[in-house]
Amino acid sequence: MKTKVLITGGAGYIGSHVAHQMIEGGFDITILDNLSTGHRWAVPDGAKFVQMELGEEASVREFLQREKFDALIHFAASIQVGESVSKPELYYRNNTMNTLRLFEAAKASGIKSIVFSSTAAVYGELHSGLLKETDRLRPINPYGWSKFMSEQILCDLAAASNGALKYVILRYFNVAGARPDLKIGQSGAVVTHLIKIASQAAVGLRDGMQIFGTDYATADGTCERDYIHVEDLSRAHLDALSYLSKGGQSDVFNVGYGHATSVRTVIDTVKRVSGVNFKVTEGARRAGDPAMLAADSTKIRKALGWEPRFDDLDEICRTAFEWEKKLRSKG
Repeated sequence: MKTKVLITGGAGYIGSHVAHQMIEGGFDITILDNLSTGHRWAVPDGAKFVQMELGEEASVREFLQREKFDALIHFAASIQVGESVSKPELYYRNNTMNTLRLFEAAKASGIKSIVFSSTAAVYGELHSGLLKETDRLRPINPYGWSKFMSEQILCDLAAASNGALKYVILRYFNVAGARPDLKIGQSGAVVTHLIKIASQAAVGLRDGMQIFGTDYATADGTCERDYIHVEDLSRAHLDALSYLSKGGQSDVFNVGYGHATSVRTVIDTVKRVSGVNFKVTEGARRAGDPAMLAADSTKIRKALGWEPRFDDLDEICRTAFEWEKKLRSKG
C-alpha cells in the first residue's frame, strides 16, 4: 500500500518540487494550498489537490480526520524577512498560530510522521564557522522567531504523544534553481531571492538589480549564503520520510552544502552563465539580514543518507536562468 502523504503549500516553489519527486517515487499525495503564492499548474499529474486556508481550523481538522493521512509535510508559510520586520503580526499568525492548529489536527487525526519546513533564520547571526544543529538559536527577525516557535511546538507535541508522533525538522539554507527538465521552477509574484532577481535582470525583465549592503565583515563586503539547488533540498524530504518509516527518532537537520557564496559572486555567476552583463547598483543594508549563513550538513548526510547531486553554483544559476527564459517566452 502506498504511503498517504499530505503536503501543505505543495503548489509553491519548494513544495511543488517535492510533490513531483514524490509522485515519481510512488507516494499517494494530496496537496493542500490556498494558491496565494502557489500555482495550480505546478501540481503534478497524479496528485490530489484541495484549495483551503490553514486558518479555517474546523475545515482543516475535519479534512484530516476524514482522509487519515500517514504523514504530513508542512511548507505553507510566509517567508519574506523584510516583510516580517514591517508586519510581524502576519508572520506570527500565519507561520506560528496556523502551524499550531495544523499540528494539533494532525496529531488528533493519527498522523504518525511530520516533516517540517524550517529555516536557517532560526540561528540568527553567524560569527564564525559553519552552523550546527546544536548551536544556540537566536533569531534576529520575526520570520526566524515564527519558525523557531513552530519548531518548539512540534517538539513539545511529539514529546507528549508517547511515541505516537515523530518528526523531522529541516532547516533550509538558500534554495534556488529549477528542475533540469524545466517542468517547474520559482514563480511567485513577489520576488526576493537573489538568484531569481539576477536571472530576471539577465532576461530583461528588470533594468538591473541592487546589492543591499557592501560593508559586511565578509571577504568582499557583501552577504554570504549557502545556496542549495531546489532538487537537492526536495530530496531531503523524501529521505526524511524514509528515515522515519524505518524507525528513526525525531530530530533536526540542516539542509545546505556547507559553503557560503557572496552576493557579488552569485551575480558574476549569473552574468557568466547567461552571457548578459546587466546593470548592478549598490545600496544600504536591509533590516534583519545577517552577514553570513552556512550549514554544517554532516548530520543529515550521516543519519538520512542524503547526498546532493547539484552542488555547483553554475548549475544552480543556469537552471534558474533557463527557467526565467521559459517564463518570459510564455509571456
